[in-house]
Amino acid sequence: MSDQVATPFRILLVAACALVDADGRVLLSKRPEGKQLAGLWEFPGGKIEPGETPEETLVRELAEELGIVTKPACLAPLTFASHRYENFHLLMPLYVCRRFEGIPQGREGQEIKWVRPRDMRNYPMPPADEPLIPFLIDLL
Repeated sequence: MSDQVATPFRILLVAACALVDADGRVLLSKRPEGKQLAGLWEFPGGKIEPGETPEETLVRELAEELGIVTKPACLAPLTFASHRYENFHLLMPLYVCRRFEGIPQGREGQEIKWVRPRDMRNYPMPPADEPLIPFLIDLL
C-alpha cells in the first residue's frame, strides 16, 4: 500500500444533451470567450442544481441556452463521461433528445452548429466530451 494521501477535489455533476435533428445531426455549442475552456465545442447542458434531476437540469438549460422546450420523457440516457480536470472531477451523463419545440438559437452569445457525429472530431472539444463521440456515431 502507498503512503500517499489522495488530494481532495470536488466532483462536479453536469448533465449534457445530444440534441438530434431530423437529418441525424447533433447540435454543438461553442464555449464563449471569458468562460473556462473558451472556444471549445460541447454538448449543451449545465450544472445540476441541488434538488434537480439530470433531466430537469436539461429541460431548464436547453430553454435558457437555446430557447427550446422539451420534457424529461423526451430525454434518453445514452452514456456518461468521467474525467479528472486539474481542480475538479467531472461526472457528466449524456442524454439524447430528438423531440423538442422551437428552433435552437445561441441565447447566451454562443455559436451553435449542427454536426454529423462522424465529423465531430473536426471540432475541438473539452477532454470529457471527446470520448462520447463514438457512442453517437454508433447510434446515428
